[in-house]
Amino acid sequence: MTRTRRFFGVPYYLWLLLFVIAPVLLIIYQSFFDMNGQFTLSNYAAYFSSGTYLKMTGNSVWYAFLITLFTLLVSYPTAYFLNKTKHKDLWLMLIILPTWINLLLKAYAFIGLFSIHGSVNTFLSFLGIGPKQILFTDFSFMFVAAYIEIPFMIMPIFNAIEEINPSLVSASRDLGANSFETFRRVIFPLSLEGVKAGIQAVFIPSLSLFMLTRLIGGNRVITLGTAIEEHFLVTQNWGMGSTIGVVLIIAMLIVMVLTGEKSRKGGRR
Repeated sequence: MTRTRRFFGVPYYLWLLLFVIAPVLLIIYQSFFDMNGQFTLSNYAAYFSSGTYLKMTGNSVWYAFLITLFTLLVSYPTAYFLNKTKHKDLWLMLIILPTWINLLLKAYAFIGLFSIHGSVNTFLSFLGIGPKQILFTDFSFMFVAAYIEIPFMIMPIFNAIEEINPSLVSASRDLGANSFETFRRVIFPLSLEGVKAGIQAVFIPSLSLFMLTRLIGGNRVITLGTAIEEHFLVTQNWGMGSTIGVVLIIAMLIVMVLTGEKSRKGGRR
């Protein structure tokens, strides 16, 4: 049985080695070389001594935090009430459907909606408010990013709430707790693992957004993802781009550790 499991696990380990571990090691290796192919530590020195890169890092974390926060504020109530609906599988499928559409197509769709002659400004003009500059703003960037990430936050929270034993909720009501106390003391604590998984699924990709910063933010929103794209495609400074990539990988690992499932004595939660 053990040999069979190892045999079927070979494709998985090969995929993990070739497409996860090898690219990360290659990025780390490339970060120690300059544009002339000489081994150097100047890339890291330039990154940590540059106010521009540190500001980009702060912007990346700040925007990722805001996107995650807005997504969570929308997703948790949605997942909670979705579990109480009669046809929850149908509604869940409708929420998942937009993830089947290519990210670039969704970005261009929002460009059409938010442009000065788009549908949103047409509606605002109808109301007498007049056209506004919605595209290429912080609001449009965070709105589109949150919209794209919402399904990835809803799914783990929905699953966590669905797995809660209904007898625990009934026991809370029998002991005299009202709906708010039941939610605060039973439902929310038991769904925290889903919240943490959702934060990982949203915060980590939001750290490295670069396409939306160009198409929706109009390069007004500068993040580390934008800097990596510039170094690899424009300046051809792969060493500096790899250095920023290493910083992003470390930041993602920190987020995973902070939001990871903690072990308990006698087993895992």
